[in-house]
Amino acid sequence: MAIDVKNLNYYYGDFPALKNLTFSVTTGGFFIIIGPNGSGKTTLMKVMAGILKSQFDQLKILDRPMDQYSRKALARTIAFVPQMIPVDFPFTVTEIVLMGRSPYLGMLGIEQEKDLKIATQALAFTDVEHLAHRKLNQLSGGEQQRVFVAKAICQEPEIILLDEPTASLDLAHQVRLMDLMEKLKHERGITVVMVSHDVNLAAMYGDRLLLLNKGEMVRLGSPKEVLTFQTLEHVYGCTLLVDENPLGKTPRVTPVPGKYMT
Repeated sequence: MAIDVKNLNYYYGDFPALKNLTFSVTTGGFFIIIGPNGSGKTTLMKVMAGILKSQFDQLKILDRPMDQYSRKALARTIAFVPQMIPVDFPFTVTEIVLMGRSPYLGMLGIEQEKDLKIATQALAFTDVEHLAHRKLNQLSGGEQQRVFVAKAICQEPEIILLDEPTASLDLAHQVRLMDLMEKLKHERGITVVMVSHDVNLAAMYGDRLLLLNKGEMVRLGSPKEVLTFQTLEHVYGCTLLVDENPLGKTPRVTPVPGKYMT
């Protein structure tokens, strides 16, 4: 397993943000975490990335306990793309992507020819090679997101974690980014774990979904197993229509506005 979580808990003071979570992420899979605001999705991502230290848990990465990894070893194994990333610093795209090589650099932190080659490959893979010399704050939101994915790829991780990477993107850039994640999975064998508010994107791309609510697991399984109207209406507290997506045999979720209710 890429990630194995057993009895995971996390508290902010006395508040239980995550409660007794147990699940696993298959190596080479596309695992998507969904749930309403405040359900613990971002906290869970930060625990799996090693940013937050969970309590009373057993968390394994590639069948090895998390606490046995050094910071550098963990950074060579897991790349994390957070939801909010400052973009006002005056670095070029190439400089940002090369930051992904830091777990491999020596004491002086000087990149070698191999590091530059890997960065160039990551730029090409994410289709931002033509932006290599542009400043990050000169790019669109979709371009910036692909640059940060390129930085993550430059770490040569076995697992990539992304916290709501499509949240601020238009429809075209959402699909483009999701297709890129699918490409990572198939062409590089990278395990992709992602938080998403868009249950329809999750249905179309996710191999397995984890539905959280108030820090607890509600349902774990395939999109068809998780995205039922009974489950979703209870969790999200609104009326929904769940039918089959005409593009494939995955669920399609449509919120029902009050004006259509009789």
